[in-house]
Amino acid sequence: MTDTKSERRPRRDPNGRLATIGDLLGTALAGLVIGAVLLLAFEAVLALTRVADFGHTSGWLALILPLWLFTEEFRAAHEAGPYRVVVAVLAAGFGVAVGLSLASLAAQVFPALVSGVIAAGACTVVYCLVWFYGLRWLSHRAG
Repeated sequence: MTDTKSERRPRRDPNGRLATIGDLLGTALAGLVIGAVLLLAFEAVLALTRVADFGHTSGWLALILPLWLFTEEFRAAHEAGPYRVVVAVLAAGFGVAVGLSLASLAAQVFPALVSGVIAAGACTVVYCLVWFYGLRWLSHRAG
């Protein structure tokens, strides 16, 4: 047998932040998928017990795990100082704006569960892109 050395995924820098945009997007989207699957299971249980109709729960609840990841990324970016606050506010603003825009378009066709998950996915992707590149750009530019 050949002994291979595998890299630990996701890769992190010495401060504990995710090292690449691929690692950040992959981890955030994996958390989003897990949240969506758990939300679907919860909806199925509610529908089977006739507590609620299927599809009426907000799909935005799938953001719980990505929000946890973003909080940990914010905490780990302590060397960026006040720049991390600016970038986090901008990333959240752009992410929510894009998510709400897509949710309003999807709500005309799909139930709240589906349109919310679509919006949560868009919000996650936009937040990851603005956070990763914005924090690095602003930290490099300002200091």
